[in-house]
Amino acid sequence: MPTTLTAIDDRVREFIESQHVFFVATAPSGADGHVNVSPKGIDGLRVLDSRTLAYLDYVGGGVETIAHLRQNGRIVIMVCAFEGAPRVIRVHGQGVVIEPGDVEFGTAVRRLGKTPDTHGLRSVIRVAVERVGDSRGYGVPNYVYQGPRTQLDSWASHKDPSEIRDYQRRRNASSIDGLPGLHWTDPTE
Repeated sequence: MPTTLTAIDDRVREFIESQHVFFVATAPSGADGHVNVSPKGIDGLRVLDSRTLAYLDYVGGGVETIAHLRQNGRIVIMVCAFEGAPRVIRVHGQGVVIEPGDVEFGTAVRRLGKTPDTHGLRSVIRVAVERVGDSRGYGVPNYVYQGPRTQLDSWASHKDPSEIRDYQRRRNASSIDGLPGLHWTDPTE
């Protein structure tokens, strides 16, 4: 039977932090624009307290989540069990983007167990929790976790900081719908 909570309790926290993959969904305001769902698997999703969670956001092909959060803040994080008992947790809330130029970036990154100079780190996404849905997930198949992929870290570790910044200027300045992405890539700011 599905359960709805207004905060993350210890049971939900333990479940979230024991999984190896999570999904992030956002959408722009209005009827136009593209809904975005991104899989995330790098160790970096943490429950900070019963009403806040955050994750490390790494350099990637697009910047949809960041652009959507800047526009309307709406986000849902979904974590599901691929091993063991079936379970799906959806955390709905309001998200904010914390970029390397922001005063709180270093502190936010360290709270998630990394350092600000971690290869490929682009931002921290922090979510103020509004609703937690806890359901069974009987339709989610069983998979066996074999370990993290190493390609992103390998790619980023072979780039110097200026190459990463250039990549982000080209790929992360705006979303596929033309919404502003990373603030620091905007030459007018």
